[in-house]
Amino acid sequence: MSSEREALFLKLVAEYPDSPMGHFSLGRLYLDEKRWAEAVAPLREAVTLDPHYAAAHVALGDAYAGLGKKEGAKSAWQAALGTPHGQRDLSLQADLEQRLRDLDDF
Repeated sequence: MSSEREALFLKLVAEYPDSPMGHFSLGRLYLDEKRWAEAVAPLREAVTLDPHYAAAHVALGDAYAGLGKKEGAKSAWQAALGTPHGQRDLSLQADLEQRLRDLDDF
């Protein structure tokens, strides 16, 4: 099933390379499958295309955390906090602040 989803998201990225949604969806799929290294590039592209895409920053941080790259995770999660959504959503702020604390304890 995930190979069908992967093919769909790869097609979406190919057809709409300037849309962050396809890149994000592909990266999330890789995260869900714990394919941390593969998740980084599409998620990095999503945040490059839309620097205000909080969910993509969070997912990028998750990919880096999965790889054991604390500084990359920290940077991505801090970027998520700096987005308009990250500045308004108290629940997201609390979640990200906890993730950052957990990184420091790791």
